[in-house]
Amino acid sequence: MIPFRLVLQPGESIYEQVVYAAKRAMMSGQMRPGDPFPSVRALSKALKINPNTAHKVQQQLLAEGVLEMRPGVGAVVAKPPNGTRAERSQLLEEELERLVVEAKKMGLDVADVQKAVAQHWAKLNGGKS
Repeated sequence: MIPFRLVLQPGESIYEQVVYAAKRAMMSGQMRPGDPFPSVRALSKALKINPNTAHKVQQQLLAEGVLEMRPGVGAVVAKPPNGTRAERSQLLEEELERLVVEAKKMGLDVADVQKAVAQHWAKLNGGKS
């Protein structure tokens, strides 16, 4: 069993969907620092995805620093980064750019994006803004 929920959507990269679902579980507190992350084999089997895709997911999460490998244990959820607020904000730059580009392509304005961000923030924060 995997420690996060995922309903695969057609037309979207399976890899990106799994990475996002795992990060969402970590940010919402569903998975806490030190919690074990499923092995490549377990992830592949539970989600019925190719083991290469599961391996790519795990490698991406390790590269981003949200997972860490522990000898004898395997992959676990890493502690949040200790960097300054500015350093942590810098990590979001690429994601923010993608969000803005997609919003503009869909014809949304900044108020629509801000409202959506606030709603998702509250959802991940247990309904609190």
